[in-house]
Amino acid sequence: MGESWVALAVAVVGVAGTLGAAQLTQSRADRTKRLELEALARQQREEREHAERVRRSEAAEARRRERLELRRTCYIGLNTAFRQYQTAQINLVHALRSGDRDAVEECAEQLEESRGIQRESYAEAQMITPDRVMSTVSAAGHQLGRGYGTLKGFLEQFRDDTSPAPDVAVLDEFAAVDVETAWALLSDLRKALRRDLGVDASDDE
Repeated sequence: MGESWVALAVAVVGVAGTLGAAQLTQSRADRTKRLELEALARQQREEREHAERVRRSEAAEARRRERLELRRTCYIGLNTAFRQYQTAQINLVHALRSGDRDAVEECAEQLEESRGIQRESYAEAQMITPDRVMSTVSAAGHQLGRGYGTLKGFLEQFRDDTSPAPDVAVLDEFAAVDVETAWALLSDLRKALRRDLGVDASDDE
């Protein structure tokens, strides 16, 4: 009887051991599988986060390039319009000095046309140009505006048959002071625009 109990006990222990080992093996396999799934989920999450960072970075770079191209287009038009406006003023000065009425009227018409273009480009620049650059744009614009006002006075005087035409010395003084000041401000403007676009300012020297 005792031997039977011993044999039974050994058998029970053996079965329990087998079942326990199987359970332990299954538990370890489940844990390993769970860790693998967690690692895979973490990797996928990191990949998604990395892809999102790349997407945001590319979108930011695209917006930066778009803004730069917008400013570049605006600056080209601005620089051209300001210089044509200045050239139209100088042409009118020369026409007034010559006393040729046809030339004066033609130059006066060109001045009004160039002024309209300059005003449009200035209004566009106000919406696009940073403050650090806009101050230079405004300085050049105000100087050209003053020159325009002075020239309008000369033009009215020239057209008025009851008054003498503008004196050559007065026109020369205008050219020596107002025109030269405007050219200097336009040079500053060009440098400021180039600098804002990332062009080496030393290229202007």
